[in-house]
Amino acid sequence: MSQSHETVRLSQLQDYRFHAQFGEGIALLQTDEPPPLGQGLGPSPVQMLAAAVGNCLSASLLFALRKYKQDPGSIACDVRAEVGRNAENRLRVLSMQATITIGVPGDTLQHLDRVLGSFEAFCTVTESVRQGIPVAVGVFDAHGAQLK
Repeated sequence: MSQSHETVRLSQLQDYRFHAQFGEGIALLQTDEPPPLGQGLGPSPVQMLAAAVGNCLSASLLFALRKYKQDPGSIACDVRAEVGRNAENRLRVLSMQATITIGVPGDTLQHLDRVLGSFEAFCTVTESVRQGIPVAVGVFDAHGAQLK
């Protein structure tokens, strides 16, 4: 099994605002905590975690569909992260709900049951996050029909 690594450098700009550097040729991303700690001038760590889960799930679904030469149209994903207090009264991400919408009717795609049954297992980020945070996933088609 091959292994790789990813490195992100965070540099403090002011107070709770940081620049996230992902590597040469990739634009800087400004992050910030929401008020009252920060000014909300960039995504928060919780929002970045939700974005990582949603992006990975969407890409995994797209990859699985393309493997069968299927075109899902445009994919959108909403991720809701529930933040609350744990037993020690510390704020934590308690759960996440990802809702993926594909841009075509589900009945136009072949092998959809097989894709929906397997794509999450190939999502590196979501499967890693699930080791500590429950992540529920729903998939809907262009007509709003729930596929998963």
